[in-house]
Amino acid sequence: MMLILALTCAVAVGNIYFPQAIGPLLATGLDVSPDAAALVVTATQVGYTAGIVLLVPLGDRIPHRTFLVVLLALTGLALLAAGCAPALAPLVCASAAVGLTTVAAQIVGPLAVSLVAPEHRGAVIGTLLSGSTGGMLLARTFGSTLGEWLGWRAPYLVAAVLALLLATVLALTVPTTTPASRQSYPALLAEPLRLLRTERELRRSCLYQATAFAGFSAVWTCLAFLLTGPGYRLGAQSVGLLALVGGVTMLCTPFAGRLVDRRGPDPVNLICLLGVLVSAAVLAVGARGGMVGLVAVTVGTLLLDIAMQSGMVANQARVYAVRPDARSRLNTAYMTCAYLGGSAGSWIGAQVWGRAGWWGVCALTASLAALALVRHLLTPYAAVTRGRER
Repeated sequence: MMLILALTCAVAVGNIYFPQAIGPLLATGLDVSPDAAALVVTATQVGYTAGIVLLVPLGDRIPHRTFLVVLLALTGLALLAAGCAPALAPLVCASAAVGLTTVAAQIVGPLAVSLVAPEHRGAVIGTLLSGSTGGMLLARTFGSTLGEWLGWRAPYLVAAVLALLLATVLALTVPTTTPASRQSYPALLAEPLRLLRTERELRRSCLYQATAFAGFSAVWTCLAFLLTGPGYRLGAQSVGLLALVGGVTMLCTPFAGRLVDRRGPDPVNLICLLGVLVSAAVLAVGARGGMVGLVAVTVGTLLLDIAMQSGMVANQARVYAVRPDARSRLNTAYMTCAYLGGSAGSWIGAQVWGRAGWWGVCALTASLAALALVRHLLTPYAAVTRGRER
């Protein structure tokens, strides 16, 4: 069951990323400029953000099996529409629909942790995140290779078949679950904000992930500038090859999950935040250029990826334990904060690059990790203070 759910995460997340690899093929096939073709990727990402906000809270209202089957079926139909689009405008609309509906991974998490004992939740979250990471990494290779062979429509059509097949498999295998809430849809949409106000552990997890993801996004946004600049003079494809190194993370997140089960999320968060700090120091050596710099960049990005993803395992384990009856709404608040942090990190990273170069980007990543680390180290003191006030 968990392998099927991990595969579901991989396929759902992959639908967000494979369009990034076929932009040039889209531009040529539809006879539009590269900038216009990039609207397809933007529409997919905007749709995904909207799906997290508008659809994921319904995971507490609709039985998981029904919701997952409907989402995957709609994703499959949207992918079919994209693959058959005659022009750019219909393709952009279909891509937005793909992004909106391919949020199955955010529904699978609450479902999976409800199927296992509390002492195994970390391992389950790690396994699912491993599937999501695999989907993210392999989707670009899948999209570019298939697109080169058969044209830009082929990745959409194959992805549609995979989504519809998974919908059928999940309809036959996912156990029946009882909805955790009977609230109206407007009340469900408002609940994530209320939970952010009232649940301290949720806010703490959101801070940790938003800062780590912001640093991660800043580094990857500026990495292409570094590798194609005078220090290295490599092609843009070098960034894609470097991203494949992150496949090691698929092996690390299940281990992080088991560690969360044994020790709790706080020690794992501490290790991960320290890991982000160390990765920033290693990445800074990349400013030297040459072979030494390239090794430092490779090791640093790998360490950063492992620290960020393993931290997510710890944070989600903490979030899901806050209120078992509101896991989808908690996940909505958490993922929204994480993506906002990543978006802000990309923008700030680009601004810092223009003013301070690679050193500045590494300093930004270290500063964000230090902010979260200070908050983490003050947590025991804050707990003692609240106990005295009571």
